[in-house]
Amino acid sequence: MMRPDDFFQSQERLSEQHGKVLTDDLAFEVLSVVSEIPEGKVASYGQIARLIGREKNSRLVGKILSQAQHYGDYPCHRVVNHAGRLAPGFTEQRERLLAEGVAFRGNGNVDMKRFQWDA
Repeated sequence: MMRPDDFFQSQERLSEQHGKVLTDDLAFEVLSVVSEIPEGKVASYGQIARLIGREKNSRLVGKILSQAQHYGDYPCHRVVNHAGRLAPGFTEQRERLLAEGVAFRGNGNVDMKRFQWDA
């Protein structure tokens, strides 16, 4: 886990890269929710946005998650789109979800009816 000073420095870098849209507080809110997703469950970007009170900012959630490595170890593999589609370019996501017991439908998407986190 990161030391507090490292955490805040990484947040400053993220804010510098993406302007004022991605504030330190917003990144912390998103990652706090992601850390609560239980093993064997998934959440959608929109679900996380709603949980932090920014229901129209699902893409912003995705942007923050794409930079999550700057903050430490979070279970970002448990976040998918509303249809259960995996994140493009995240090659280990499917394997990690399968290892947690998450099932996929024939089209390759997560079975959201069975595995969506009820938060």
